[in-house]
Amino acid sequence: MKATKNLTSLSDFIDQEHGAPGTKAREEFEAGYETFKLGVLLQRARQAKGLAQAQLAELSGTDKSYISKLENDLKDVRLSTLQRIIADGLGGHLEFSIKF
Repeated sequence: MKATKNLTSLSDFIDQEHGAPGTKAREEFEAGYETFKLGVLLQRARQAKGLAQAQLAELSGTDKSYISKLENDLKDVRLSTLQRIIADGLGGHLEFSIKF
């Protein structure tokens, strides 16, 4: 990749702003990013099903504000609640993987 004096690559920017991989600050940043991605995935799945937040909440036995907080990365979610939202609300299933 050709370097441009006024541009910084995304990986260099993240290193500068959040520290090198393996540092505490970088791990905190990456954990926050994973939570953000979960909210985006839920929002996209809900929209793909044509559901409003209130409809998804009703189907999954929670409330609209909870769904909103999940989608906007403002709330931690219990695994059992996440499974219920995905299974009962979206008609899907949750898959996990562990990577090293």
